[in-house]
Amino acid sequence: MANKKGSKMNIAIIHPDLGIGAERLIVDAAVELASHGHNVHIFTSHHDRNRCFEETLSGTFPVTVYGSFLPRHIFYRLHAVCAYLRCIFVALCVLFNFPSFDIVLADQVSVVIPILKLRKSTKVVFYCHFPDLLLAKYTTLLRRIYRKPINFLEELTTGMADLILVNSHFTKSTFAATFKRLDAQGVKPAVLYPAVNVDQFSEPNAYKLNFLSINRFEKKKNIDLAISAFAMLPSPDRLRENVDYLDQLKVLAEIKGVSNKVKFITSCPTSERNTLLSECLCVIYTPKDEHFGIVPLEAMAAHKPVIACNSGGPVETVIDGETGFLCDPTPQGFSSAMAKFLENPRLAETMGAKARAHVSGTFSTMTFGERLNQYLVDVVLSKSKLHVE
Repeated sequence: MANKKGSKMNIAIIHPDLGIGAERLIVDAAVELASHGHNVHIFTSHHDRNRCFEETLSGTFPVTVYGSFLPRHIFYRLHAVCAYLRCIFVALCVLFNFPSFDIVLADQVSVVIPILKLRKSTKVVFYCHFPDLLLAKYTTLLRRIYRKPINFLEELTTGMADLILVNSHFTKSTFAATFKRLDAQGVKPAVLYPAVNVDQFSEPNAYKLNFLSINRFEKKKNIDLAISAFAMLPSPDRLRENVDYLDQLKVLAEIKGVSNKVKFITSCPTSERNTLLSECLCVIYTPKDEHFGIVPLEAMAAHKPVIACNSGGPVETVIDGETGFLCDPTPQGFSSAMAKFLENPRLAETMGAKARAHVSGTFSTMTFGERLNQYLVDVVLSKSKLHVE
């Protein structure tokens, strides 16, 4: 048990689905906490050994799966209810099958918190990527009725955590505006930025006059902004998460007359992505009001400047005019920034060097691990909830 600052702790991490998306944060957390000497154990309802981050197979920490037989949906509906049931099952298995942990780190689904706290000695830290109720659809009366108890339960159980972490100051302000009852009670999340492993990126290759956009093909990623901005560049030789949107993007490229200059890659292995990053001029990041956004960090770690919207997470990661440009989310704004790099490719190299140094100092996995470790130690040592302004 942890009884003094810096001592070894038994840490459980509960995550809904250990895939290869936002799970990167949880994997980084487990790796870094283990490097600090703690006993770390991940519990999840799904872990495909053929499609996962390799660190989950290395033996640095065990991964235990409970409830994989439970459905993810019922006739392609009730996804939220099924996710809650799967996570509740995982939490109950942890509660009854394992001795007490000093602290549990849970993320995405807060309903597990009251179950884990049935053991009075266990502290719980909840990582809130973004309020789930804001991600849900409310297009019909039935959907609104369906979501009402789920939304109530989300706020109620989130407030039971001993400490709440969020991924950006933007999400922190959204948290306060969304969970007004918790905010009135003085529940203040602490900001812990996600990280990027800077060592995975080598020095950039010879620059090509290419712009790179890395996103899922779904509408909220606003990729049409990149195409429209590209089409506006003043040069005579211009340079199913959502299959329908991809088709629309291809049509847009045709309409804008740049289809022969825009390449859509629907499945991009890490090695190919890193090669594209090393060769491009800069990275275009188009989501508006993004909660955080890991792509700008990856781009800057790869010595590349970033052009992003001047809202949401990128405002906290991209230094405007130094490591990239923050623009109004319009084709004109993005096109103007892109033109600067075409006119002066050396600018991309200079900004890219500053970007690499910025990420290495502020957003490295080592920095993330040190901050997370300190938060967990402080929670275990505190006798009441830890409030962080």
